[in-house]
Amino acid sequence: MRAIGLMSGTSMDGIDLALIETDGVADITMGPSLSVDYSPDERALLRRALDEATAIEARTDRPGSLAEVEAMVTAAHGALVARFLAREGFHAADIDVIGFHGQTVLHRPKAGVTVQLGNGAALAKLLGIRVVYDMRAADVAAGGQGAPLVPVYHQALVRAAGLEGPVAVLNLGGIGNVTYLNGKADPIAFDTGPANALIDDEMHIRFGLPFDEGGRMAAGGQVDRAALNQLMGHPYFAAPLPKSLDRQAFSRAPVAHLEAPEAVATLTAFTAESVKAAIEHLPRPPRLWVVCGGGARNPMLLYHIVTRVGVDVTSADDLGWSAHMMEAQAFAFLAVRALKGLPLTFPGTTGVAHPLTGGVIAEP
Repeated sequence: MRAIGLMSGTSMDGIDLALIETDGVADITMGPSLSVDYSPDERALLRRALDEATAIEARTDRPGSLAEVEAMVTAAHGALVARFLAREGFHAADIDVIGFHGQTVLHRPKAGVTVQLGNGAALAKLLGIRVVYDMRAADVAAGGQGAPLVPVYHQALVRAAGLEGPVAVLNLGGIGNVTYLNGKADPIAFDTGPANALIDDEMHIRFGLPFDEGGRMAAGGQVDRAALNQLMGHPYFAAPLPKSLDRQAFSRAPVAHLEAPEAVATLTAFTAESVKAAIEHLPRPPRLWVVCGGGARNPMLLYHIVTRVGVDVTSADDLGWSAHMMEAQAFAFLAVRALKGLPLTFPGTTGVAHPLTGGVIAEP
């Protein structure tokens, strides 16, 4: 099936679109992709939505500006798909399905609530293409964490590449997550901690910039060990599996008093230290780490990770995958699986009692 995946992550930098052809199991052919950055005004709306989402009690609640933000998110995704189809010479009938993640503004699985803004039914009607959306809700309703969702795609890629395990696929988006794969065993996956979220927030607060481009701010500062130890004192790291994180779970307070270079250097080291801490929850230390997501483009972050994990670390790009488009591709893959009634989540990835499919299917 020819599927488009759409991903707007917790880093809130923009939208990624990727096309793949797949059977949702093992056959994956990667196609063209396209990204668009959110404008400063759109980012401001999304940041406001994060604050207002704390008032949500039921997953259908849209307090404050959330209805406005949901309409913006849906329209922005629709415009990107239309632009992509025109560029590639596709018609709506050429696409079998769109996997639409939406914008996460609240993730509290212990309370049974996860909210991704985005109206899949409206998007399907706008584009004339079937859409699978709201892919986390069924897992959370069944007692799972609702995250991570991408491990089944990581597993398909690792098996196709014939990589000898154990292999860890590390996604460094706003939140970090790891997928542990070893032969025929089911994947183990969980959120490791903040990846880019706190770094991005610090750059936004200090300079009005969306991220630390090339890790240059971190490279100019020294890690404050006291602040790093305070950050690593968060109870999440010792908590048993399964576990996942809300973007707002960590505070920048331990670095707020530091000069900007030291603050960003410390937060960058914090992300790497959280990856090291994740190893304690794995059956064996991985022999290879494959890094994807926006953090794969941050040399200082990768340097800190390499010094802590002590084994080979490679970019997904080096394997012929896509470090940047991994999650967008994954949601295309998951949409096909949802159409076929195949599992999206597993006991070892979200803690759900048994493998479970998910997603809401919207016809045009």
